[in-house]
Order: sequence, then C-alpha cells, then structure tokens
Amino acid sequence: MKKSPGKIIVNNKKAYFNYEIISTLEAGIVLKGCEVKSIRNGKAAIADSFARIINNEIWLFNTYIAPYEQGNIQNPSDPYMNRKLLLHQREIQKLIGKISSKNLYLVPTKLYLKGNLVKVQIGLGRPKKKHDKRQSIKDKDIQKNLDRATKLR
Repeated sequence: MKKSPGKIIVNNKKAYFNYEIISTLEAGIVLKGCEVKSIRNGKAAIADSFARIINNEIWLFNTYIAPYEQGNIQNPSDPYMNRKLLLHQREIQKLIGKISSKNLYLVPTKLYLKGNLVKVQIGLGRPKKKHDKRQSIKDKDIQKNLDRATKLR
C-alpha cells in the first residue's frame, strides 16, 4: 500500500502538462532561516522550477519561497536562491545513469510536509511534444463535459 504524502503545500500542475513523468522520487531540501515557517504558510511556488545534478549533488533552481514576515536577520534575502536536495548517493547515481542515457529531465512535482520535515517530490520525465499537449487538453475537456453531464442527472 502506497503511503500518501503529508500536507501538500504546492502541486506543480505545469510539470504534468509539459512533461511525461516516468517515475517520482522523494527528496529532502536544505532550507535556511525561517523558510520552513514561510512554507507552512503556503508561500512557495515551484511552477517554473527545475533540478540539475552538479558535482554529484542535486540542486533545485528557480524555486520561490517568500521571506517570512515575522522573521529576523537570519532570513535569506533572495527568495529564488538555489537549494540543495538531499538524496542518498546511490539514488543520485541511478538518476545520473537514467538522465545520461535518455532524454530525461528532473522536474519538481510537489512540495509537501511530512511530519516536521519539508519534502520535494522530483519527477523524472521527458518533454511532451505539441500534439501530446493538445491531446491532454482534449482529454481534460472531455472529462469535464462528462462530469457536468453526470451532475445534471
């Protein structure tokens, strides 16, 4: 039985639209100052984020975490700073092997709380082509129309 993540703070719908997600992986994230409190308040965005492997470490780029209003001098000044993701070395080596052999990218799909910890779900996916995106839009519209029809009955 698959465990569900804790309280989901941010869900990246854009990642599922632009990429065909093959597999997902849970990673911890290194945060500074009052960033955890800001994330608990829901002031984070991962819509334009991406992850890269640099020197056998995974880094998350372009993630927005707003500064905490009641914070102190320890608050980071840049809300878009790069953040390191925490994974075991063998998991990183598997990802390096998959990414180098195929046209795959690391995309954050969810940011959530698991107990007191902030976790990021990273999806390993390949970009969708334009006709694939059109097909997913058509499927979504058909599903909406079916849901409306069943509600009217």
